[in-house]
Amino acid sequence: MDSTASRRRASGRSSVVESIKGFTFAGVRISKEDLRRRITMPEYLRLAIREAIKNKDVDTVRRHLDMAYAAGAEIPQPAEAPIIVFINSKSGGRHGPQLKARLQELMGEEQVFDLSDVMPHEFVQYGLSCLEKFAALGDSCAKVTRERIRVVAAGGDGTVGWILGCLGELKKQGREPVPPTGIIPLGTGNDLSRSFGWGGSFPFNWKSATKSILDRVATGPINRLDSWNLLISMPAGEKLETPHSLKPTEDASLDQELEIDGELPKKLSNYQGVYYNYFSIGMDAQVAYGFHHLRNEKPYLAQGPISNKLIYSGYSCTQGWFFTPCSSDPCLRGLNNILRLYVKKVNSSKWEQISVPSSVRSIVTLNLPSYGGGRNPWGRLKPEYLEKRGFVEAHADDGCIEIFGLKQGWHASMVMVELISAKHIAQASAIRFELRAGEWDEAYMQMDGEPWKQPISKEYSTFIEIKRVPFQSLMVNGKRS
Repeated sequence: MDSTASRRRASGRSSVVESIKGFTFAGVRISKEDLRRRITMPEYLRLAIREAIKNKDVDTVRRHLDMAYAAGAEIPQPAEAPIIVFINSKSGGRHGPQLKARLQELMGEEQVFDLSDVMPHEFVQYGLSCLEKFAALGDSCAKVTRERIRVVAAGGDGTVGWILGCLGELKKQGREPVPPTGIIPLGTGNDLSRSFGWGGSFPFNWKSATKSILDRVATGPINRLDSWNLLISMPAGEKLETPHSLKPTEDASLDQELEIDGELPKKLSNYQGVYYNYFSIGMDAQVAYGFHHLRNEKPYLAQGPISNKLIYSGYSCTQGWFFTPCSSDPCLRGLNNILRLYVKKVNSSKWEQISVPSSVRSIVTLNLPSYGGGRNPWGRLKPEYLEKRGFVEAHADDGCIEIFGLKQGWHASMVMVELISAKHIAQASAIRFELRAGEWDEAYMQMDGEPWKQPISKEYSTFIEIKRVPFQSLMVNGKRS
């Protein structure tokens, strides 16, 4: 019991410890000039990349290459570890603009992109294409820079996922190598950041910590991260307010190996997206949806991670998460009334239906060992339990995803303080949810913190199918050895 309490106290202190200790290295002094020399690209490349993105054309920047190699000019040399930073300056409360200025001070100003001005896909389409074009013309400096370049995502989990998704297009297009990504945590939960050693919050000593972070991005080892493709197939005609991470698609279909029980509508609407941490259905998503809209309507309430967490906790108490209204039959709150679950288990190619416990009001599919700001609701399971359930030890690159359930808010609260584990449902390499309206005509969902309201029909099913993306993202590990 004492050891359990000690673990809980350690977990509660971890965010503060990471902020103070994790970013301050006794005896390690990083020279600002040396760091700048190692991570800053030659000026002609910085200017060419910026101009190519601005013009949305890589053919108009050839003059920068010609000037760099003009007669009598010093032959440009590639940086040892060139870095590009994308910063969501609206994240991190008041720190966003200050951090942006600090980053520009530590490297070439042109290497820091504010996401309100330059989108990650624009950098991929035009910025990296500029380096590739120069390399194809015989520029060895551009070629080496393209091979060595690393990316920093300064923002929350949503920002990190957005950048990873855009970089993933390079793999699809055969434009390797894909730059690995490091993180400066500016969000509320920062679960991706925690999972790869970058800490759970923006460091207090952020000015000196920024140098340390850039140094670790330049030198840190590379880890791999699974990502998951989510497909929604629903009856056409229903209006869906999609989050940023979901896009309409016509080039997608459900797995034909699993037969559909019942008729399909004549017309379907399909949406597709990728997530890196979690997808959930149920009350947790409903709370997130309400909080998201409250924050948009009253932005003055969201002044930083701490205030966000306090407001979120208070808001969850008003949504029936802790108290099911007396006028509602509690059994109607269970997701098993509107949902069927099918999975392909680990090391199996066959689909099978999994029963959903009647008490479960939220189902979460989790890819990382960090959820809701550093908690591990799946738990650290003993080998004998893993063997009994047919599970394997969970990792971010193991090709499978954990599925668990949360009951009412009290159960979720005990899970989140790690008094108990969540309700283990399955571990899978592929998932299909089938939803059909009953007492409800809508369900709430969220994907990596982006919630939405999903209409469901009584006449036809809505399908959510989840499969692993065939290639993995590359992450820089920020832990110091």
